[in-house]
Amino acid sequence: MEVNGSRKRETYHHGSLREELVEACVRLIETEGIAAVSLRRVAREAGVSPGAPYHHFADRAALLSAISARGFELLTQDLLGAGGRPGTTSGGDEVARTAAAYVAFARRHPGHFQVMFRPELSEPEKHPAVQEAGDAALQVLTDLVGRLGVSDPQALGITLWALGHGLASLTLDGLLAQKAEVWDTDADDLLSRAVGQIGRSVDALTGHATGATG
Repeated sequence: MEVNGSRKRETYHHGSLREELVEACVRLIETEGIAAVSLRRVAREAGVSPGAPYHHFADRAALLSAISARGFELLTQDLLGAGGRPGTTSGGDEVARTAAAYVAFARRHPGHFQVMFRPELSEPEKHPAVQEAGDAALQVLTDLVGRLGVSDPQALGITLWALGHGLASLTLDGLLAQKAEVWDTDADDLLSRAVGQIGRSVDALTGHATGATG
């Protein structure tokens, strides 16, 4: 009966099986970590037969690469949505909103975030869609920095990426909350202040009026 039920479920969801497997894997990562992921385990989580994932993914890395690529696509959308119309705010304001969007993305999609920056898991050299999606996300930051008119946009770009990614990682790992407790402050307020500081630093660097906020 269990096998028959599994077959019925697999047939019923055949058209969207790939997406269901991806979602099941993301949920597994979020609840038990990446180490728990195997195609057999993901199949069980999705309620399909053990062989079903192989119709869409050759191996574990192929499944993780799909999660990584989708994560970068979602991140790109969020970063693009964070920026205001050029010229309506200072560069620092735009940078602050972009950094905040980066952290917010990590909070909403922790399963994706854990995979996206682990090339040994998603093997982008074998799955070019990951590299393409990652480049598109980075291009949003590159375009933003290019509009700031700084002398070394590459150095500033990688610095801003590191700051945004660091805040996101500290937030997901719970370290930001721990530090906020030690300092007797609110974690979200601390994050907002940190993001605002990034924006103010950019404005100081570019000679614009400060006032960037989280």
